[in-house]
Amino acid sequence: MRMSPRKLFRLKLRSRVLRLGERTLIMGVLNVTPDSFSDGNRFISVKTAVEAALAIERAGADILDIGAESTRPGSAGISASEELARLLPVLEALRGRLKIPISVDTRKAGVAELAIRAGAEIVNDVSGLHHDPHLALAAVRYHVPLVLMHMRGTPQTMQTLPFAKDVLRDVLAGLRQSVSVARRAGVPKSQIVLDPGIGFGKSYAQNYELLSRLPALAKLGYPLLVGTSRKGFLGATLARRGKPAPPSERIWGTAATVTASILNGAHIVRVHDVPEMLQVARVSDALCASA
Repeated sequence: MRMSPRKLFRLKLRSRVLRLGERTLIMGVLNVTPDSFSDGNRFISVKTAVEAALAIERAGADILDIGAESTRPGSAGISASEELARLLPVLEALRGRLKIPISVDTRKAGVAELAIRAGAEIVNDVSGLHHDPHLALAAVRYHVPLVLMHMRGTPQTMQTLPFAKDVLRDVLAGLRQSVSVARRAGVPKSQIVLDPGIGFGKSYAQNYELLSRLPALAKLGYPLLVGTSRKGFLGATLARRGKPAPPSERIWGTAATVTASILNGAHIVRVHDVPEMLQVARVSDALCASA
């Protein structure tokens, strides 16, 4: 079994320093949206969202990633005011109650800035600064890390546009462009994390190819975050009688891809099923250590 050794990084948050690479960090997902592909409408009220956030922390997550705008294939997006109306009450209710850092999953600079003021310490941009390049300035102004993800197209078009002929080349070029925008805005190299964007404008086969070729992405010199949890390519692989497996039945498929991600060099894995994927990460880390 070939394993890709992880380079060590230090990510500076306002409240602490995250050490990346010594073990895999678990980013737990909390969607406060009515239309998420995996758990839409489950945590739309502040009360249920706060309960879910605290449960994610108790389960062992290292980071909580809160998103208030669905970016599932075909989604049309929402206004900044609507996104903030969903997001800010949850952040304010969690202030002082959550011990793990909060990442805000947003494509909008204005949303990022207000979320940081309300307690978020990481900005996770699935558009890789394509939607709103000014988001990088918010990260600089408040000295927070920035996750840059690769997306081919937009949520509305990413699964209808032609797929790249060479997915690795496409992702490398896209991430280099995103890094260039961030660096020109003043984001320190040490505050950037890269995400290949599994499921975002890739064919099912290309998602698997990217997971197997993560070491090539690691050569860009940044820590890697990978999110495969419950995604559509797993549903297709696990289909029965021609019907994709629903998100709730993709946990073991997710576990396989989380293992592959870690063995190939991922520093952070973004997951919905925190207790189960924490076990997966611990065993995968032990495998890496043995090598």
